[in-house]
Amino acid sequence: MKAKYISYQDTHAFSKLVLDYINDHPALKKLYQERPDLNGLIKTIENHKFHGDRSVLHKVLKEQYSDVDKHEIVEQNIDLLLNENTFTVTTGHQLNIFTGPLYFIYKIVSTINLAKELKHNFPAYNFVPVYWMATEDHDFEEINQIDLDGKTISWQEDAGGVTGKINTKSIAQAVNAYKAYLGISENAQKLAELIESAYLKQSNLADATRCLVNSLFKEFGLVIIDADNAKLKKLFSPIIEKDILEGNSDKNIQDTNSFLKAHNYPIQVFSRPINFFYLGDKFRERIIEKDGFFEVNNSTIKFSKSEIIEKIQSQPELFSPNVIMRPLYQEYILPNLAYIGGGAEVSYWLQLKANFDFYGINFPVLLLRNSAMVLDPRSFKDFKSLGISYEDLFLIDVDLENKWISKNTSNNLSLEKYKHQLDALYKDIEGQAKSIDTTLEPTVKGASVKTANILNNLEKKLLRAEKRRHQESLNKITNLKNRLFPSGILQERVLNLAPMYVNYGNDFIGSLIKNFNPLDGDFTIILPELNA
Repeated sequence: MKAKYISYQDTHAFSKLVLDYINDHPALKKLYQERPDLNGLIKTIENHKFHGDRSVLHKVLKEQYSDVDKHEIVEQNIDLLLNENTFTVTTGHQLNIFTGPLYFIYKIVSTINLAKELKHNFPAYNFVPVYWMATEDHDFEEINQIDLDGKTISWQEDAGGVTGKINTKSIAQAVNAYKAYLGISENAQKLAELIESAYLKQSNLADATRCLVNSLFKEFGLVIIDADNAKLKKLFSPIIEKDILEGNSDKNIQDTNSFLKAHNYPIQVFSRPINFFYLGDKFRERIIEKDGFFEVNNSTIKFSKSEIIEKIQSQPELFSPNVIMRPLYQEYILPNLAYIGGGAEVSYWLQLKANFDFYGINFPVLLLRNSAMVLDPRSFKDFKSLGISYEDLFLIDVDLENKWISKNTSNNLSLEKYKHQLDALYKDIEGQAKSIDTTLEPTVKGASVKTANILNNLEKKLLRAEKRRHQESLNKITNLKNRLFPSGILQERVLNLAPMYVNYGNDFIGSLIKNFNPLDGDFTIILPELNA
């Protein structure tokens, strides 16, 4: 498989904030530390101050990988984290069943490739790609289903609390439905084995996700971390305590949000007075300060100031950072240089720098993950036969159809010339009428508007008539767009790994590794090898 590249602007799928960040808009400079390029990354290396503990991080990873069939490169990367010249580059994602949408795969490949690129350019250092499992998320409804060719496969479970601890004993029915979709080809059987090994042989969703992702990416040295861990949270406990008692993150984020609003940028996430949850048996609830006490929402649990301090110090694993504080926790416990995320993630990370500055924690280089669209052989054949550009694929349907008609007809469907002529004619008539009787002016203007409407309607009828002459090609455009933009949105946000793996096997991920570069700033279009 080969690739072509177009600008993110030409996809019309990314927010103004993200595009302005990519294009180095000066208004945003206060929201990040360094630019997402090699110069910014080497500056981040040179100025990096690690606040965590490499030996604790190493010990936790060793424990989490104790029963995992890991590649020797993964083992080496975990050991390299003990060295002061080793840094991580990280992406994070929810524990979507069966990997969820394709962009999850794209995030990880982008992270792996950034680590490779950094090692090539800065050989004196080591760079470890890390997938941060969002095991503490508690919205099961966001992760319990996937779409396969318009059919939804769901995991039915009465789940509560953090998703990483959900028992997988009830997922067998969803696994069987997934396998039925895959079929019986060699590639299908291989993916089915990976899915079974992950979800039917592991006891919880965190372990199942680690197993599956490790199977797909272990040869590339990807290290997977579950930060829902008492030892890691113990390192972070001074900041947990300080932020819960003082509400610093809320103040810092509010200031940044005011800045974004003043510059007409949308607010991606909102802070709370306390940006931590409390974890219990099958629940994760907000901590709320009320009348001098710290209460756990929707429960009878509450603490005095001294009691919550004692609880943080003795059991920090019970305190779970929300979307505002999770990035700070990540950068505290990892020797991290860069975070790779989608457009929404880049947007909310840009809200956080003031909080990082307040706590003296390194703010990573933010990189937009590689986005891609895969053209299967049939779609590529239709695309070539239509004679359209890659950028044209991202036009809305009616604009693409009209552009194609305009390009592929010998008839002049535009009446603009006649509209201008009539406009000039009516202006002459209006002048003559005003010289005779000024009350005639509205009548002339009304006639002008009526005539313009008649011409506009006639122009639309000409276009519709021409479309009927080219209905076969227009149907091909519609079918092509439906295949490449399921539900009318980017393919990567809907499709699962399954159809790609069935069609291409390991070559699919290999093609992404070959063609993705998170530093190039372009959208990737993956093409069939033979005809590209």
